[in-house]
Order: sequence, then structure tokens, then C-alpha cells
Amino acid sequence: MAEDGRARTREFFTERAAGWEARFPDDGPAYEAAVAELGLRPGDAVLDAGCGTGRALPALRAAVGRQGTVLGFDLTPAMLEQAVSAGRHRHALPAVADVMRLPLRDGGLDAVFAAGLLSHLPDPAGGMRELGRVVRPGGRLALFHPVGRAALAARHGRAVAPGDLRAEPNLRPLLEAAGWRLASYADEDRRYLALAVRL
Repeated sequence: MAEDGRARTREFFTERAAGWEARFPDDGPAYEAAVAELGLRPGDAVLDAGCGTGRALPALRAAVGRQGTVLGFDLTPAMLEQAVSAGRHRHALPAVADVMRLPLRDGGLDAVFAAGLLSHLPDPAGGMRELGRVVRPGGRLALFHPVGRAALAARHGRAVAPGDLRAEPNLRPLLEAAGWRLASYADEDRRYLALAVRL
């Protein structure tokens, strides 16, 4: 079942990869602001989990400096091809990788940035545990989207679902069970940003 979910995700993004940037041309500043709130320091190691076309990679590189490490993992090769076409591979080490089975050692990262990831995971609880596995205690996680839940639902012509995992009452226990503490939560028209700390 999980493999079916991965295949559907890859198919969904492969079909949209070439036009992804054109669909959301004004999101850049929102990515930069979210990265700034992640609190990265020079020399940190950070993963952009589900990096897509790499919109966060330049801001992540600027935050950790030349001595830091920036990884950009995505399940869909076509999205990474767009990141390379945009020159964003110069800011990171991009690779095709599954967030559910990261090719990283335990506790090796200082932070994870994840834009729009949670709703595409076949097993959200397992995904949050896997991200927790690769982040050191005290490390940070940013779950981000450039628009809030209500605005995103309206964009797709539907109402916000009461069981939405990104809602604070649902997200907090999900993160806690995976070894994270929700530190701050913002769900506004122009951004969604949940910041968590690794326990």
C-alpha cells in the first residue's frame, strides 16, 4: 500500500514538474521567510525533505554558509531535473530519495525543512519518525506551505477537512508520538508554518 502511495506521488509530480514554477511564481519570499524562522546557524547540516524544484535551497545555503551542508531529497526525478535547470543544485546536494527511508545516519542533521510534505506521505506518522531519526536532539523541523490550510482548500474548491493532519490539534500529538515537540504554529492566509524541536 505504501509503495502504491509513493507511485501516485511520483506520478502526480512528474506530470506537473515542468510547469510547477510557473504555477506559483510569487512564493519565493515566503520560502525565504520560513527558512529564516528555522533558526539555522553557519555550519549546520540541513535537509530539504521533498525539495521539489528546490525553491528553499538557496535560502538554506545562505543560512548555513559555505561550511554547512544542504541536502535536497525528492522522490520525483522530474522535480529534481527542474531544480538543476534552475541552477539550484549549486546550493545543495540533490538526490532522489524516499523520505520514508532516508539514506542518512541517526542524528546527523541539525534541521529539516519540509514544504508541502505531510499531505503526500503514505504514512505521516512513520515519516515524522524517520525525520526525527536523522535529526539530533534539540534539532529543528519546519513544516511549511506558502499559503494556509483554508486558502489552499479554497484554491482547490473545497473546505478544510476536520481530519486534516496539519491542523494544530491533530499535528501536535502526531509530532509528539514521533519524538518532536511543537514549538510554534502559524496557519494564516499567506503561510503555514509549524516549527518543532527534536526531543
